[in-house]
Amino acid sequence: MNRRHIPFLAALLLTLPCAHAHEAQPDSDGFKQPLRSLTFNPGLDQHEFERATLRALKIHDPFESFNRRMYHFNYRLDQWVMLPTVRGYQAVTPRFVRTGVSNFFNNLGEISNLSNSLLQGKGVRAMNATARLLFNSIIGVGGVWDPATRMGLVRQSEDFGQTLGFYGVPAGPYLILPALGPSNARDTGGRVFDFAAERQMNYLDYAQASGEGLELTALRLVDIRYSTPFRYGQLNSPFEYEKLRYIYSKARELQIQE
Repeated sequence: MNRRHIPFLAALLLTLPCAHAHEAQPDSDGFKQPLRSLTFNPGLDQHEFERATLRALKIHDPFESFNRRMYHFNYRLDQWVMLPTVRGYQAVTPRFVRTGVSNFFNNLGEISNLSNSLLQGKGVRAMNATARLLFNSIIGVGGVWDPATRMGLVRQSEDFGQTLGFYGVPAGPYLILPALGPSNARDTGGRVFDFAAERQMNYLDYAQASGEGLELTALRLVDIRYSTPFRYGQLNSPFEYEKLRYIYSKARELQIQE
């Protein structure tokens, strides 16, 4: 061995224990660099990965064939009727008028929020809905304005579908409703109950006025579509049906739990 190499080898041998001791020290998060041992498997079966993902997103949908046809019907209805109507509505009415219409129908919705909050025993939410109903109906001139929100009383939606879920009623099969979109058996029954309750209460004579003609009902449908930001195809995915089904189902679970 060349004598010139001896000092270099000695220095290298002296540093080896230090390097080993340094590697044995845990990182600040308590782990000993676990990513060092991570290996990438280039032979990963993508098909198996996709199947596992679909199982994770699986929602009870025994009527999928019917639902998909209804989904396509709603898509065509949206493109040919609803969105052109919304664009015409925006063209002929100023923004403050459209805001007033939305406020009015939201104020009517406080009836459902109040009754379902009471049914679930949510006292704070019931008081919030009561205060919003009073302030917006009196100060807001029948709900056309929304002073309650400016006062810090944020709208908190509750419906009978949430009430049923609160008491443990399962969601049941996933359903696509004509024009209304995603739902399930429980929430569809909840919609019917809320509609019947609203008609019975006849707040601000809305039920009677809407029963005398279709103008108010049509305006409400247009306002719902105007206020809903979702557009078919916006997910830019061939699996939009599956994604929307999953998002709706999980969102309803979170609403019930809050």
